[in-house]
Amino acid sequence: MRCKNLSAYFRRRTCGGILGLAFLLVLVSAQVSSAQIKPAPEAQIRPPGEARDYIVAFAESVSPSERAATARRAGAIVRFNYTIVNAVAVRVPNSSVLGRLQSDPRVMAIIEDRVVQADQGEENITPAGKPPKGGGSSPQEVPAGVQRIGAAPGNLSRTGSGVGVAVVDTGIDFNHSDLKPLGASYFDAFGGTCQDDNGHGTHVTGIIAARNNTVDVVGVAPDATAYCAKVLDETGKGSDSTVIAGLDWVATNADSALPPIRVVNMSLGRAGTLEDNPVLRSAVQTLTNTYGISVVVSAGNDPYAEVSQKVPAGYPEVMAIASTTALAGSNLCRSFQGRIEADTASYFTTDGEFATGIGVTVSAPGEDKENISRGCFAQSVGILSTKLGGGTTRISGTSMSAPHVAGVVALMWEDVASLDPESARASIRTTADREGVAPLDSPTAAYSYDGEREGIVLASRAAQ
Repeated sequence: MRCKNLSAYFRRRTCGGILGLAFLLVLVSAQVSSAQIKPAPEAQIRPPGEARDYIVAFAESVSPSERAATARRAGAIVRFNYTIVNAVAVRVPNSSVLGRLQSDPRVMAIIEDRVVQADQGEENITPAGKPPKGGGSSPQEVPAGVQRIGAAPGNLSRTGSGVGVAVVDTGIDFNHSDLKPLGASYFDAFGGTCQDDNGHGTHVTGIIAARNNTVDVVGVAPDATAYCAKVLDETGKGSDSTVIAGLDWVATNADSALPPIRVVNMSLGRAGTLEDNPVLRSAVQTLTNTYGISVVVSAGNDPYAEVSQKVPAGYPEVMAIASTTALAGSNLCRSFQGRIEADTASYFTTDGEFATGIGVTVSAPGEDKENISRGCFAQSVGILSTKLGGGTTRISGTSMSAPHVAGVVALMWEDVASLDPESARASIRTTADREGVAPLDSPTAAYSYDGEREGIVLASRAAQ
């Protein structure tokens, strides 16, 4: 059993017969779930002796065709040849090939291709080949997160109509009745149809743009058009190179798509530093600075880390979104007084004070609530959204926080000629609800106040 103490008192309690620091109880359930609290793994790379993947950056004067030809002559397999950055992604079979690339004077850098993954609890990651079973549709419900940020139908005149949002994720369920119609064009880094085979991307998409109809749920921007960019596989994992490929596709198609793509949501990430992959950061910079596209990302699900230790959440160009509860929870623990209130920092969230452009832009619901059990464990009730195969399901995580804000940015884009990313960020920060008060402190021992209470995104203010 994994359990998590709610206060210093519980550090002295026994968990599973072992005295010491406890961890949060993990409940594998469609209705109640919790992300495991533990330090994020180091960036994963292929072990020595195996073919390894790299991103090779070239001088600006080298054309895309010359980049590919150079890599092939050296003996590498070209996986992606980008246009958004002067680089290719390659598979290198041995050290001799790597040496030939390193000796080419036109090669500026060779960067190991690190693993990225969806920012949700491990218990929610679908095993390969076993997508979750969908259910039948149910009468439409307005999710608690949508209500909390003031985006329930009838609250706003804007609905995201005419705005495209690229969901850079595990794909989208193209057959889900509550997500149609989707953008006509799509990208799949794995050569498929962009059909979701994990469920994460479908859930994220529903938070952004589930239709305001009679079934399932309604999203923050129900008339926005979601575009599928599949960069994570059936296990919820991808790499820096697949993410860059997805962003490359967005840049190429943003203006020609109907409607045009103005927002990108990336509920994914890895441990890392600001400059550990300058090619990935350059791709994000090109989207924001050249194309004027807002990039919204999850802050991460490691409460022991700061946003500055996450990629891409630590990039100044993105909006990093932390997680809070949308509702107050219940308490059955006699040893703990009170309850976990609405707008409390989620026990799993990564945070970080916003400074010099790096840090949490705003918080948003990443779970409905946290209940305290009789055993004095905090249990997360996830956000209700669309499920792979039809119907709805609940998932918790900063993966769910980010799309709430991506939906708000889509609302902001409606009826405006242009909206640069920094203006969008400034508006979201200055119109946040309970700024200076929320997020409230979590009673769990892993939580530590990051020095700023940035508030909760509020669509009813930002979208006006």
